[in-house]
Amino acid sequence: MLQGFYSAVVGAQQQMLRMDVQANNISNVNTNGFKAQVPAFQALMYGMLDGIEGEQLPRGTGARMSGTATNPDTGSIRETGRNLDYAIIGDGYFALYDPRTGETTYTRDGAFTMAAFPIQGGGAESVFYLSDGEGRQVLNANRQAIPVTDPNEELPIGVFNIQYEDGLLRTDSSRFQATAKNGAIAAVDARVEQGLLEESNVDLATELTQVIEAQRSYSYVLKMVQTADEVETTVIGLTNG
Repeated sequence: MLQGFYSAVVGAQQQMLRMDVQANNISNVNTNGFKAQVPAFQALMYGMLDGIEGEQLPRGTGARMSGTATNPDTGSIRETGRNLDYAIIGDGYFALYDPRTGETTYTRDGAFTMAAFPIQGGGAESVFYLSDGEGRQVLNANRQAIPVTDPNEELPIGVFNIQYEDGLLRTDSSRFQATAKNGAIAAVDARVEQGLLEESNVDLATELTQVIEAQRSYSYVLKMVQTADEVETTVIGLTNG
């Protein structure tokens, strides 16, 4: 019964992690460009297995959340009427360059603004560039920052295609960082609309259904803990008797 007890305890812990993922999705239902996370589970080895050179691999009990995938579906497009809001119609990402770190990240969130950045070698002089509002510059198709002189005009914002989107590193709610395994990244001729924003792709009905399922699973494994404890107590009582 000890194995059943520990399987249930591990199951309860993993269902809590699952609910954490769903809670994060629901909390970002109004975050522009947010992509929902999908938890994935796998069974732990419940028997000893032989590894390299006869070494026995450790066994576990129950299941564990092996990771979270990102749902790449496009969110609904909302009209804002704001001149510095942009939405990609189709596939692709906006590129954001951070001059402080030299890092380039990618996003579907097109809620941009104007921000002053110092001119290199220009002393105290600065120029306004299109920005994400957090110190990063939006890039054009040539990977150059986009100066803004008239916020009402349509700007030449670049859209980039990532060869393999699976496994992009999530750096915050709606930004991603590409690694070597994501393959080539190239500018593409995509349709970008001014005055629109892509909303979160979180489906509240799906998420709430998953929460109910996780709650039930959690209550069932706790019942298993209770049952295992009762059986163990009974067996010990019979042995002592």
